[in-house]
Amino acid sequence: MASEDIAMEIDEKAKARTDDMHERLEQGKAFHLANKPDQAEAAYNSVYAEEGDGEDFNKLKEQAICKLGELFANSKRVNDIQKLMISIRPFFANIPKAKTAKIVRTLIELVAKVDGSTELQLQLCLDTIEWCKQEKRTFLRHRIQAKLAAMYFETRDFTRAMALTEELLREVKKLDDKPLLVEIHLVESRIHHQVRNLPKSKAALTSARTAANAIYCPPALQAQIDTQSGVLHAEEKDYKTAYSYFFEAMEAFLTQENPLAVKSLKHMLLCKIMTNASDEVPGLIDNKASKVGSSTELESMRAIAEAYKERSLAKLILTMAKYPKELKEDPVTKFHLDTLYDKLLENNLSRLIEPFSQVQIVHIAKLIDLPITTVEATLSQMILDKKFNGILDQGSGALIAYEDLPDNTTLETGLEAIDQVGKVVDSLYLRAGKLS
Repeated sequence: MASEDIAMEIDEKAKARTDDMHERLEQGKAFHLANKPDQAEAAYNSVYAEEGDGEDFNKLKEQAICKLGELFANSKRVNDIQKLMISIRPFFANIPKAKTAKIVRTLIELVAKVDGSTELQLQLCLDTIEWCKQEKRTFLRHRIQAKLAAMYFETRDFTRAMALTEELLREVKKLDDKPLLVEIHLVESRIHHQVRNLPKSKAALTSARTAANAIYCPPALQAQIDTQSGVLHAEEKDYKTAYSYFFEAMEAFLTQENPLAVKSLKHMLLCKIMTNASDEVPGLIDNKASKVGSSTELESMRAIAEAYKERSLAKLILTMAKYPKELKEDPVTKFHLDTLYDKLLENNLSRLIEPFSQVQIVHIAKLIDLPITTVEATLSQMILDKKFNGILDQGSGALIAYEDLPDNTTLETGLEAIDQVGKVVDSLYLRAGKLS
């Protein structure tokens, strides 16, 4: 009986202690919401600093650590998050490895929310990877390396990103970790797309889809796969299929309340413009604005649609100058807008040179209000692509237009007949060789 009483007394003390910790944690949350960071930090630290063990005890400490990281992120104290990551490592020995992975990834994602913290985030990932190697935590190391590869891609360090994904794929394929394989193949597809290796990009995306089909794929990850599919279809000028993929991605992002829904809608609008359906863009923006909210991303596409509808090159240039962040920093939008710019430039030049049989390039450049070098290069490309019948006279600096000759059916028939006779003679020669 004495031993049972002692056990009950210990349980009561442990319960009283966890209740006290829970109360302090709730106080910290209240201070946090009331915008009192110093009091909130003190409350969270008091919970995190408690010594002990047990499921409920560890659970409260986990919550305190995550809340402390969130507080530092809100105050943009990224260095304190880095210090917190190092100080909590002894605590990881008391909790399951899956919980450790969750806490580490949460803290790294909190750093990512702070603007201008890219370098520190990279360093945090590298330090954590080294710690994982020392502690032989392969599961966590692979996930942090996948995150690091994605960060290298975002910072446009494609060489490091490619090397890391290749190393990761070799290791993860042996373990057959399909959820992680999906993420790595997706990053690999994006890297190959950016370095303009489209066959490898499509192959990596196919691998990601194959791995995703074998498991439950979270909606956010499936939306990213759909987005990449839309990007690759748009590269092949299959804008209708690309539109459907972007639509699926947008719907998935909306259910997750993910801000990437705006980017998916922007790509949908771009597909409409590229398929000569710019009239539908304002209606789409007005219909979807209630779901995704209004933003400069959508307003920039509205302006692009108006410029394309009017076939106004000047308006397109002004719009691209007005919205550089929305239109030039997004590589997908930039690539297709460059194509759109070239198309409008050729159309405008064709309209301007149509009345002339010979005209100075300087005069055309003044009419279209563009540099002579740009006009000359575009005209040269149009002549090479047989979109314009004429020559550039470099001596006089003039464009000379030729009349389009009617199709000579007699010549074409004669050439075809000669080609067929040649084939007959070759066949007879081979047969004669066999007889001899």
